[in-house]
Amino acid sequence: MDSVLVLLRHASHDRLGSVLCGRMPGVTLSEAGRREADALALALRRHRFAAVLSSPLERALETAAAIAASQALAVEVEEDLNELDLGAWAGRRFEDLRGDPAWDLWNSARSHARPPGGESMTEAQVRMTRCIERLRRRYAGRTVALVSHADVIKAALSHALGLSVDFHARFEIAPASRSVLIAGEWGLKVHSMNEAAE
Repeated sequence: MDSVLVLLRHASHDRLGSVLCGRMPGVTLSEAGRREADALALALRRHRFAAVLSSPLERALETAAAIAASQALAVEVEEDLNELDLGAWAGRRFEDLRGDPAWDLWNSARSHARPPGGESMTEAQVRMTRCIERLRRRYAGRTVALVSHADVIKAALSHALGLSVDFHARFEIAPASRSVLIAGEWGLKVHSMNEAAE
């Protein structure tokens, strides 16, 4: 039986667009982000989730908590949903990275470039593919919410679409957006991408 995997990016935080947060601790939802998480939970009430799984980072856990509460479920932490390990770049301002040759290479060749001391996007794609396959089997015939991060969701969608992660900038995964994968023994199908809460 096919499984439905609803991939959700965490809601907004105050460093969004200015700081490359990566896995740095203490990044929590802004006031606007809390409103986004509540709106997302409301929009998702039409689904009956078998589970709500989340990246271990605070901004994802807070987003997941709003969704889980609306479904009378507990949030389960799933390490494979964690943000990319950005190594030495975590916590750096985007403006400070501009012009760095390693940064330029990372943004043009995600399939093989990596942040200093960090993880390549291909490695993140491998862990997401592994996670999706494991959850597809565990929740066969059911729907699951997975709260994660933009690049990690892009890696999963790129795999399902047969695209190189080098094309990551060709589509958007906005804060508090949802993208839906259908998963079965036959493979994966992208049902929707980057939908905003209505």
